Amino acid sequence: MLRQVAEGVLIHQSELIQNNTVVVQGRAGVLLIDAGITGDEMACLANDLRELGQPVAAGFSTHPDWDHVLWHAELGEAPRYGTARCAAQMREVRSKPDWKSREAEGLPPEIAEETPLDLFGLLTGLPAGTARIPWDGPHVRIIEHPAHSPGHAALLVEESGVLAAGDMLSDVLIPMLDNFNGTNDPVEDYLVGLRLLEGVAGDVEVLVPGHGSVCGADEVRTRIDQDRAYVHALRDGHAPDDPRLGPSAKPGWEWVSDIHEGQAQSLAHRSESGGTPG
Repeated sequence: MLRQVAEGVLIHQSELIQNNTVVVQGRAGVLLIDAGITGDEMACLANDLRELGQPVAAGFSTHPDWDHVLWHAELGEAPRYGTARCAAQMREVRSKPDWKSREAEGLPPEIAEETPLDLFGLLTGLPAGTARIPWDGPHVRIIEHPAHSPGHAALLVEESGVLAAGDMLSDVLIPMLDNFNGTNDPVEDYLVGLRLLEGVAGDVEVLVPGHGSVCGADEVRTRIDQDRAYVHALRDGHAPDDPRLGPSAKPGWEWVSDIHEGQAQSLAHRSESGGTPG
């Protein structure tokens, strides 16, 4: 079911991990941001759009995680965009002969048989430095940054002040750093991403995270500060005082503490091997 969050902007939230699909209405159709996640949910979304008389004019994936690069045939054949790095990662994934079985193994078991992969990751990379989505609708600014995953981007709908933040600024998920592959500084990358989002915070009226609850302008800086405090605690080896962890976590999201423990161990190992940035 679609829910309006601002003039000309609606969202559809998945049942399992509260993925937020953002729908931006344009003159000849809609921009669909992060369309996932199950076949039935995407078909429902397509039906809702048909009832509104709004075909999909363009799609955008904020980053290359599986739950943000899905698509359904009923959504049509509009161009689907991502940043150049995001699209390149998807091409690499799909170049493997067994890519579909690999991706299927990584799906949550509750929805593994309900998540269609045929159109998975078929993105057109926008040239590096592209400032806005190329479509016939409101100006949508691209804010690319290095936090969380390669080619991650938030989108700011300038007319309505809606920020689609991808997998950042969530009230249920802690900051999830990049994959500690040894070629980047995951802590500093995340802090850079937060600084870039902070730079547009004054233009934001509504924040839509990739997962979790939508919030208004009064809470945007609070979420940025909370994410920064978590990353600082992780970097410094301290136990974070974070409501998304431990007994205060939202019911059903207790597993987020496991993500934190894994990140803390990865950074500790990196430090022991001399790889932690100063």
